[in-house]
Amino acid sequence: MEDTAVLNETHVRPAGLFIGGFTDLPYENLFWAFLSIVYFLTLQSNALIIVIIWRHQSLHTPKYLAICHMAVIDACCSTAVIPKAIDTFLFNHRFVKYEACMCSVFFVHFFVGMQSFSLMLLAYDRFIAICFPLHQHTINTPFRMLLIIGILWLIMATLVLISVGLISNLSFCSSLVVKSYFCDHGPVIYLACNDNSLNIEIANLRIIVAIFVPFCFILFTYACIFRALSKLSSVDRQKAFKTCTSHLILVGIYYIPLLLTYFTVMAGYSISTNARILNSSLSVSVPPMLNPIIYTLKTEEIMDKIKKYFFRKQLASSSS
Repeated sequence: MEDTAVLNETHVRPAGLFIGGFTDLPYENLFWAFLSIVYFLTLQSNALIIVIIWRHQSLHTPKYLAICHMAVIDACCSTAVIPKAIDTFLFNHRFVKYEACMCSVFFVHFFVGMQSFSLMLLAYDRFIAICFPLHQHTINTPFRMLLIIGILWLIMATLVLISVGLISNLSFCSSLVVKSYFCDHGPVIYLACNDNSLNIEIANLRIIVAIFVPFCFILFTYACIFRALSKLSSVDRQKAFKTCTSHLILVGIYYIPLLLTYFTVMAGYSISTNARILNSSLSVSVPPMLNPIIYTLKTEEIMDKIKKYFFRKQLASSSS
């Protein structure tokens, strides 16, 4: 009893933690090499989207502000995850200092949550454009879009800061091996040898706010959109729905793997460490690479600006 009381009063904080990673996964190095290629393509494609929107005043609308915001979040999310994972496993630097581990927990979970909020923002834009076409320019202004983005950043930063701050109340007096490919919040708090119930509750709240609330909002907006589309002629309906297809593809790519994982765990089924790491790492790294490609191919305005951008570069290089 005395030992427990002392343990609760003086929290045991380790110098650092070890990242466990995969367990006997064949060709593991090839997987991390693949992610390094994904990271390079992610930075290139998202940087192109940001530059194109930034350089063209005609694209400074709420819709393209939301797309630009998503590109920034995707680039930051990949940067928070992939370079450190490559350093950890390709170069076998598995020991992470405690402070660096807490920073990793914050930035990874912040940007993953903001990816979900970014998709919600795009759904909001389509909802206003299709359901309130006569008032969209007064309801959804660039200033209001930036204000909403700022509020979402504040909400996510607060939730993740609370999650990270509560880790300081935990004692790590047993295993220091994190069963993930980075300092993941869930595997870290489950290493604690004292009560972590509050940490689990806050983590569940963060998942609800960051994943399930945006997903339910997206479902609601598309229910309203489909209802509005049903009142249009077939030609107008097809034209309006075409503006939603790229967003629906992104929603499927992002949410399906995450929701399958959460519902599998909630149903009481166990997931092997390798399967969980594969699913998590691909869910975090692949969508940021695909998002700008899908939006580029499906959005005529951006595609047109990109063609003009490269045409001018080609002319400049040929004239010189």
